Amino acid sequence: MSISLSSHVLDTTLGKPAANMRLTLSNASGEQVEAITDADGRCKSWQNMLLKAGIYHLRFHTQDYLLKHHDKGFYPYVDVSFELQADGGHYHVPLLISPYGFSSYRGS
Repeated sequence: MSISLSSHVLDTTLGKPAANMRLTLSNASGEQVEAITDADGRCKSWQNMLLKAGIYHLRFHTQDYLLKHHDKGFYPYVDVSFELQADGGHYHVPLLISPYGFSSYRGS
């Protein structure tokens, strides 16, 4: 079974997707890829990184977005670490962000 990964960033203060936010995905080997959320705040393309079972780290670079849309922000970035299982299928890592809070969970 192949493994796929997507993410979605929502600005809970504005009630809108967080478009054009930079993301960095890293695997346990230290390999990294950069991505940017689309107009709907979504990202599902990780360049040529082969997703396989293991620990991953997703950094949401929130500072530029928060300063642009809120003129302030407490979090320069948000890091989410998670584990992909060999038989896991599709993984979805959403981020809910506001200038002074964030939340993430395993979505569908």
